Amino acid sequence: MQAVAYPFYPPLLQKDNKSPPSIPSAVPFDAGVGVIDEATFRTIEVGKLFESIDHTRTRTGQAVLYRSLARPLANHASIVAKQGALAEIEADPVLRDGLENLLGKAKKREGEFYDLLYASFLGAIGSPAHPLEIVGFGYDSYINGTRFMLDLAADAAALPSPKSPYLTALLDVLRGFAQSRAHALMQGPVYRSEKDILTKAEKRWYTPAVKFHPSMFKPGIFIGGALLVGLALKFLPLVLQMSVSISPVLWLFLLPLGLIYIPVVGGFDRDACIYPLREIFKRSPEVQAALDALGCMDELLSFIGYREAFGHPTVLAEMTDSTRHRLDLKSVRNPILAKGNPDYVANDLCLDEERLALVTGPNSGGKTAFCKTLAQTQLLAQIGCYVPALQAKLAVADHIYYQTPEISHLADGEGRFGTELKRTKEVFMASTARSLVIMDELSEGTTHEEKIEISTDILNGFRQKGASTLLITHNHELVDHFQGQDIGLARQVEFKDEMPTYRLIEGISRVSHADRVAKKIGFAKEDIERMLKGEGLDRPIA
Repeated sequence: MQAVAYPFYPPLLQKDNKSPPSIPSAVPFDAGVGVIDEATFRTIEVGKLFESIDHTRTRTGQAVLYRSLARPLANHASIVAKQGALAEIEADPVLRDGLENLLGKAKKREGEFYDLLYASFLGAIGSPAHPLEIVGFGYDSYINGTRFMLDLAADAAALPSPKSPYLTALLDVLRGFAQSRAHALMQGPVYRSEKDILTKAEKRWYTPAVKFHPSMFKPGIFIGGALLVGLALKFLPLVLQMSVSISPVLWLFLLPLGLIYIPVVGGFDRDACIYPLREIFKRSPEVQAALDALGCMDELLSFIGYREAFGHPTVLAEMTDSTRHRLDLKSVRNPILAKGNPDYVANDLCLDEERLALVTGPNSGGKTAFCKTLAQTQLLAQIGCYVPALQAKLAVADHIYYQTPEISHLADGEGRFGTELKRTKEVFMASTARSLVIMDELSEGTTHEEKIEISTDILNGFRQKGASTLLITHNHELVDHFQGQDIGLARQVEFKDEMPTYRLIEGISRVSHADRVAKKIGFAKEDIERMLKGEGLDRPIA
C-alpha cells in the first residue's frame, strides 16, 4: 500500500490559541464544501454519536475524534489507511499494549503540559480566579509539562515498528520530535541571552547568557553566597567591630534582602524564561504535530473500545472509490441507540443499481431512526471507524445530506414550504452522483396535489444526478407513482398487532396510526370531548 501523508487536517494546537483543545474542536463546512454541513450535523445528532463512540483517554484524543466527525474524510486512500492501522492494532497484542501504556502515561501528564502552555503563574502571592491561574512561578508546570513531551517521544521510540502506513506515520511524527529544537529546549540545558533563548548547541562559549534552572535553588547564587558567608565568618571580629558604626537605617535596608530574592528570581525565571519558552513550544510545528499524532492514536484505540462496548457485531466497511455512491448493509443497527441494547433490531438495505428508496410506515415505527442509522453509519465509515453491521460495503460519499422539516427556522417570509424548498435546492445544487441524500418528507406546507407533483420532480432530479436518495414519507400515492414506473425500492416499517417490530420490509404502508399516537399523548377525539366538558382541565372551558 502506498504511504499516506499525515496529518489530514491542520493541527489542533495553534500558536494563537488561548486555551487547550476542547469540544467542539471543529465545526462542519458549509453545504457543498465538506462531507457534512451544519444542518446535517445537527439533524443526525453527531454530538450524541461522538458521546457513543468516545472511549478516548486524552483531551487531545477527544478533540481529534470530534474533529473527525465534524469534518470526515472524503479520500479513499486516507480512510483505508486508518482501517489498516486498526486491523494491525487488533492483530498485534504487543503493539496494542504499547499504545495503551503510552496513552495511559500521557493521560496523567497531558493537563500539566497545557498548564505550562496556557496558565498564568501568579508568583508567591495571589489567589486564582479561574483554573488557568496557578500560584507560584511555574516551575512545577514547566518540569512536569516538558516531561510529558519528553516521555511521549521516548515511549514512541520504544514501541515496535508497525507495518500499516498510517500508524507508521504517526509514530514517525512522535519519534521525530526528539530531533526538534523544542525537544532540545525541553531536555535542557537552556540559556537566556540578552536577546534570545538558546539550546546548548546554539550557545557559543563567548556568548554571555544565564543558564535557566526551573527551581528557586540557583547553584551559582548559593555557592557565591556560601563563599561570602565563609569570608564573613573568617573575619567575624572585624565585621562585628564595623557593625557598631553601621547606621540602624542601613540595617533596616539589608534585612529585607532575603525577602526580595524570591520575587526577583522567580519573576525573572517566569517572565524571561518560562513564558518565552512556552511561546516557542506553541509555535513549534513538531510540538503541534506530536500532539495531533497522540490524538490520532487515541482515536484509533477509541474505535476499538467502541467496538468492544457496542454489544452487537461491528465491521470495518469495505470502502470503494466509485464515481457513484453505493450502499450495501447487512444487519445494520443504530450506532447510538443499539449500544448496550441487546434487543435492538437490525435491518438490511442495498442501494446499488437502484438509486432511490422510499420508506413509508406509521408514526413511531422506526423510519427516522433507520434513516439516521444510514447517515451515521456512512459517517463512521468515513472516519475509518467500525460500523454497526454484520457486513458493510460503501462507496466514499463526497457529501452526506439529511434534510428534515425545520419549522423553527422559517426565513425570508417564505413560510414552511418556501423555507424547506430552499434547503432542498441547496442540497440538490451541491449533491453529485457520489452523494448520499436522505430526506424526511418533501414539499410540506402545500396542497396534496402540488406536493405530489413537486416531490416527483425533485426525486426525478436527484435520480438524474445519480445520488443515492432516500425519502421518508407518509405519502403512499407518491410511492405508488414511482412503483408504477418500476422505479425505486419501496420499504415500510413493520407493525404487528398495531405495535412496531422496527423491522424494515418490502411494501408500501397506507396507514399512519395517527389515532394511536393521539391516544398515547392523550389528545384523541374522546380526550378532546372530555376536555370540552371540563374534565382534566385546570378550569372549565366557558
